[in-house]
Amino acid sequence: MRILVRGAVAAALAAVVLTGCGGGEESSGKSAAPVTQASSKASGTASGAPAAEGGDTVGAAGSACPLPVAFTAADKWKAKAVRLDGTALDALVKQGPFTLACEIDAKPAGNVGFLRAWTSTAKGGSSRAALEAFVAADKNARKAAYTEIKAGSLRATEVVYETYSMLLDESKQEHALAVITPTGAVVLHLGGMDTDEHKGMLPAYELAKKSLRLNSR
Repeated sequence: MRILVRGAVAAALAAVVLTGCGGGEESSGKSAAPVTQASSKASGTASGAPAAEGGDTVGAAGSACPLPVAFTAADKWKAKAVRLDGTALDALVKQGPFTLACEIDAKPAGNVGFLRAWTSTAKGGSSRAALEAFVAADKNARKAAYTEIKAGSLRATEVVYETYSMLLDESKQEHALAVITPTGAVVLHLGGMDTDEHKGMLPAYELAKKSLRLNSR
């Protein structure tokens, strides 16, 4: 268990150096924003890159990372659960109200970065509020643009934003989405070493988004 936490901490520290995881969404009492269906064409994704081939299922009972949601990881991407060990290092795998629960590593597929699943036990609220809290907890985040979408079978909010790297003296793109589940909010976040790596991994993010569903554990 302690080994898993140290692995997550190493990844979190690397990210710090480079930059400076009912059922559907509830009614908020306001008019619902237009919902955009997440799509992936047979020949490619919304990013223009070839669609990712499916690999392991992440989130389901018996998978590497049991989660409140399940989705398809890209082929060769490897998922690993992140568990807290009760030490001060636990703070490195928290972002706002969210705790890192799973890292899906792109290195076996030839990219540098992770698709990460973050969970929160706070119930109620909206996916928009949950995602805003996640982004606000990153002091390097800026230029966030939010959109109400459909991620698989779930209503969701998606954000595209930038984080600034003091080391590289440049900004890089990030994507994240949030959904509300009966046990709390879940955020899927795609980072990357730089914007080029991020764009190379977008098909894997699109695949996870398209296949996202509540876990029937």
